[in-house]
Amino acid sequence: MKKFLDENFLLSNDTAVRLYNDYAKNMPIIDYHCHLSPQEIYENKTFKNLTEIWLYGDHYKWRVMRANGVEEKYVTGDGSDYDKFLAWARTVPMTIGNPLYHWSHLELQRFFGVYDLINEKNAPAIWEKVNAQLNGEGFGARDLIKKSNVRVVCTTDDPVDSLEYHLKLKEDKEFGVKVLPAFRPDKALEINRATFLPWIGRLKEAAGQEIENYDQLLSALDARARFFHSVGCSVSDHALDYVPYAETTREEAAAIFAKALKGEPVSLEEEKKYKTYTLVFLGKIYAELGWVMQFHINAARNQNSRMFKALGPDTGLDSINDSDTAYPLGRLLDALESENALPKTILYSLNPKDNYVLASLMGSFQGGGIPGKMQLGSAWWFNDTKDGMLEQMKALANLGLLSRFVGMLTDSRSFLSYTRHEYFRRLVCDLIGGWVEAGEAPDDPELLGTIVQGICYNNANEYFKF
Repeated sequence: MKKFLDENFLLSNDTAVRLYNDYAKNMPIIDYHCHLSPQEIYENKTFKNLTEIWLYGDHYKWRVMRANGVEEKYVTGDGSDYDKFLAWARTVPMTIGNPLYHWSHLELQRFFGVYDLINEKNAPAIWEKVNAQLNGEGFGARDLIKKSNVRVVCTTDDPVDSLEYHLKLKEDKEFGVKVLPAFRPDKALEINRATFLPWIGRLKEAAGQEIENYDQLLSALDARARFFHSVGCSVSDHALDYVPYAETTREEAAAIFAKALKGEPVSLEEEKKYKTYTLVFLGKIYAELGWVMQFHINAARNQNSRMFKALGPDTGLDSINDSDTAYPLGRLLDALESENALPKTILYSLNPKDNYVLASLMGSFQGGGIPGKMQLGSAWWFNDTKDGMLEQMKALANLGLLSRFVGMLTDSRSFLSYTRHEYFRRLVCDLIGGWVEAGEAPDDPELLGTIVQGICYNNANEYFKF
């Protein structure tokens, strides 16, 4: 029987142990997609207690707390921080089989040297041990990033953002970690949401120009993309809860935008046409600027309307969508490829049924002399589990090149989430080590070490060219 979370955690064979310790363990991290606050990084935010750093904003934990019968008062409500921590400590033992059980223990071990099992009995001691460190030196946001051996952080930023703190971080020569914006123009595309017209007003102010027609909208988006580029941005991101595609013209898209500006209803088919033309327009800009385009597909958001009205978005009320992907995504990518304007692209789906769809589709658009130009994105959100990560990598290996994979990202709002890179790297080494042990791959340390270090860091470093 192996000891819980020992040095060979998730490493089931000798080759895996060797690959992890000799090649993966000490590689730096490029976190090319996350939701950290650039202001908190710039200000080196400190945390008054374990609840603030561990539970605030963490909808992964909130979901299982609710499932364990914890009242909302002790999840997102006005319960004290200590009582919320106790509620979490009571929940953790019930999460065995969920990656949160592993992640939570890894976070305490790696950042705070606390090896106690998380449960109600040990909770008071854990609270005291961690808070003593948080109230000392060396546990601010910047400190935690540097302790995790992070080289690059890409935040998620709206085109209307001023990038004030990115500009300040760009001038800061002491931190030593690149903190770069990522361009997330979702609100420009969601023409049927209540946020659309107010957001157009904000874009008008940010771009410093009128937006009274579609041409002016596209001009403003182009200007903001180029401003982001000047601050170091080289990554875009789109949350496509479904993939839109409909044949259209610029004139049609302009007429649809004009309807929306007047507050007139826009049909689903019109919405698809507007989104299609706008996405293709943006994709051409990304290709011109040399950016990487990311599509996060098939999330079903804010499912619980009563709770959504009370708590708002990003509070653990989302789930997996199952909209059609293969046909519209193929047409959308081809619309760009047909004009030789398809940028480097990473495709993620929240629905694991799409792994083979995406992996096969992206193979149709590889090329340009770029290794891994089209990427099957890391197992995301509900899939960043042991099984989800392994299934994503197996699909990629079966249909493409695992060796060119750009690897893990945190997609997190937590400064403690970098332990997920360790979790992922252990699984990479165990997967490849298993193939070696089974005689399905050669025991060639030079080849295998190159592949492992590529997946951990080197591929992303070459792909994004930060």
